[in-house]
Amino acid sequence: MANLSILQFGTSRFLQAHADLFLAEALPDTQPLVVVQSSGDASRAGRVKALARGYDVRIRGLQDGAALDETRHVTSVARGLSLGPDLDEVRRLIATEVQIILSNTADAGFAPQPADRGETFDMAMSYPAKLAHLLRARFDAGGTAPQIMPTELVRNNGTVLRDLVLTAAKAMPQAYRDWLRDEVVWVNSLVDRIVSEPLQPAGAIAEPYALWAIKAQPRLVLPCTHPAIRVVPDLGPIERRKLFVLNLGHSWIVADWLSRDRAGATLVREVMADAAWADRLRGVYAQEVMPGFAAAGEGDGVADYVQTTLERFANPFLDHRLEDIAQNHGEKLERRIGAFLTWAEENGDTSAKPQLRAALEGK
Repeated sequence: MANLSILQFGTSRFLQAHADLFLAEALPDTQPLVVVQSSGDASRAGRVKALARGYDVRIRGLQDGAALDETRHVTSVARGLSLGPDLDEVRRLIATEVQIILSNTADAGFAPQPADRGETFDMAMSYPAKLAHLLRARFDAGGTAPQIMPTELVRNNGTVLRDLVLTAAKAMPQAYRDWLRDEVVWVNSLVDRIVSEPLQPAGAIAEPYALWAIKAQPRLVLPCTHPAIRVVPDLGPIERRKLFVLNLGHSWIVADWLSRDRAGATLVREVMADAAWADRLRGVYAQEVMPGFAAAGEGDGVADYVQTTLERFANPFLDHRLEDIAQNHGEKLERRIGAFLTWAEENGDTSAKPQLRAALEGK
């Protein structure tokens, strides 16, 4: 593990307080990471340089009912590069040394771009198209296939990225496309941690809770062993807990807040400080949500996850604005509450769910 070479596309504060922190905690005497700024944004050059000097992550929130406020120093980054001026070095690393490629390229990172149709590498390409061109150097050099581990919040993110890379490589030799599809290890995962604020020039403030759920598959290599990393046979139950507990709770709170004409709170933690409001939310979980999980055979551990979620909502250091959660509220209601009601009923849960139905109907 000590000789593991990892290349990371993306300098986001999320990765700084998630995977990069995990590596620092699990492998304190190594620097396995080369971080690459994939956008070419000159305004982030200072952050790229600062990452390799080491940076702090401040963990603030509630853990097991007690306030936690501590600083952890991250030293897992050996070098910081920018994909534009350092393209040749990035290409060399991928061709010769890198065993794992991590990424978090923001919401638009996977979106196809007009430049993707070009025959040569172009900074205007999407991340999958850039990867198609950069991995070609590895194939041409006869290197062993690497492992690709996206952390973007896309369901089945490894499979989705593989298919986008194959599409971008459709004009390239068939042998290369076969290698991409059959030899490269594409890993599906789900990540969860609220990283609320950046620190300057690098670092972040994050909540105590953290999860990196990784789907088991042949030839999987874990970047490290860490309490926040879980290898699971199926990501579905974890995805449903996040969507139908954490996200559903947020949307129920906002629906209730909107029904009050936005009165009584502006932040999630203020809702939790209102005893009556918080008790109603606990009732929704206990009486309307948990029976759905039980009916689906996924009830084990849900009560603990609900308690952890309530603790995350009550984080006294986090200013999570209801107005922000309310963006695209109708779509979120359908995806979180509407989908839960359908899923619960399909699994035999016919119990009344008046609070959730009222939220869905906008009452």
